[in-house]
Amino acid sequence: MLIKTRKENPAFFTGHISCHTLRHTKAMHLLQAGVILHHIRDILGHSSVMTTEIYARSDSKQKREAIERAYLRLSPNIESENLWEKDKGLLEELMSFR
Repeated sequence: MLIKTRKENPAFFTGHISCHTLRHTKAMHLLQAGVILHHIRDILGHSSVMTTEIYARSDSKQKREAIERAYLRLSPNIESENLWEKDKGLLEELMSFR
């Protein structure tokens, strides 16, 4: 299926796809789906969770969501809107970090 997709959409695949890439991708999909690291370790056949952590680095969306969950638990009465979106100067400063 991967080879067929690659032939049909060559622009989609810009680099080499290895077994390591597929394992890393699967680990990330499992992590994003909420599967705990110990289960991912077992699925990938690793003997140590430390090895699995190499594959399963959390992405920025996961980090943001984790911080938001922790923040809401600490301060449940604070509004959850993004106040920075209303502050043009702050938004420009944040965008400069790209």
